[in-house]
Amino acid sequence: MATQVITNSGHDDMIVRFAPPVSPVDSSSRQSSGGAESPPFVAHDAVLDYYGRKLATCSSDRTIKIFEIEGETQRLIETLKGHEGAVWCVAWAHPKYGNILASAGYDGKVFIWKEQAGGGSVSGPQGGVGGGAPGQWQRIYDFPLHKASVNIVAWSPHEAGCLLACASSDGSVSVLEFKDNAVDHTTFAAHGLGVNSVSWAPATSPGSIVSSAPGPGAVGNRRFVTGGSDNLLKIWAFDPASQSYKQEREPLAGHADWVRDVAWSPTVLQKSYIASASQDKTVRIWTSDAASAGQWDCKVLNFEAAVWRVSWSLSGNVLAVSGADNKVTLWKENLRGEWECVKSIEE
Repeated sequence: MATQVITNSGHDDMIVRFAPPVSPVDSSSRQSSGGAESPPFVAHDAVLDYYGRKLATCSSDRTIKIFEIEGETQRLIETLKGHEGAVWCVAWAHPKYGNILASAGYDGKVFIWKEQAGGGSVSGPQGGVGGGAPGQWQRIYDFPLHKASVNIVAWSPHEAGCLLACASSDGSVSVLEFKDNAVDHTTFAAHGLGVNSVSWAPATSPGSIVSSAPGPGAVGNRRFVTGGSDNLLKIWAFDPASQSYKQEREPLAGHADWVRDVAWSPTVLQKSYIASASQDKTVRIWTSDAASAGQWDCKVLNFEAAVWRVSWSLSGNVLAVSGADNKVTLWKENLRGEWECVKSIEE
């Protein structure tokens, strides 16, 4: 059964959907993805850059492809190789850091790629790794610390710094921080049965519609949510005193099967919203506000098949959901606080 990969560009408030030929991988298919035989082409992720001009895809053939988007057409401009197994995900950094792409996959590695603006040496987070002509892509950093498949990577809002969170089947989450041409990282245990998803909170707190940029030394709102094979969601926040990430509260429980995806809404209105998609055929929408002292309320959306992906629009008021039924549905909250399906798309 086909499934949709949902992605937002960072500039336009839009949702793009793609339809790979099979459903997202489970543990059994991941076991077979690292073999020596030539793997089939199965697309696992597709992400537009901030301006919607470049599209990065990744697949079971161990490659990442970058397309240039012009109107209704796309042109393949680069194929990136280096992973030793299926590549599960790709993620664009904010353009203030240049054209930078992160990738992760079955081989347990995270790669950072950069498009060169001109010739000369390529300066990566740990020093130069060679020359690069304009438009060429170079792998500037390898991150091999995880002991199992890295299932998802996510860049933080740029106001919080150049941070990349990585979720792995080994049960841990790592956070890379790129700063002053160097890289630091922290790794911690998150979900004992494996981490399937991670999503950053907005850089500003709920209610902060207008916020000044962080000053020198500020760390912004360094918080994110993870979802795991233990059926739980956990919220983590950076503790400046210990320079580590700590769990904010008790896990958010309610799902009866694996949490496949989580998405923290980018809205900076009065409430925080987190959507979670599960193998149990439900999406849960968790809400919290400043008056609730860290407590999260939950509403459940029921579906006819397992749910793979959830994604918010850039304004944070529309939720896109895709799953094993080969449908994409769009949901909005009405004035009564109920979630309504406003559009359904089928292949």
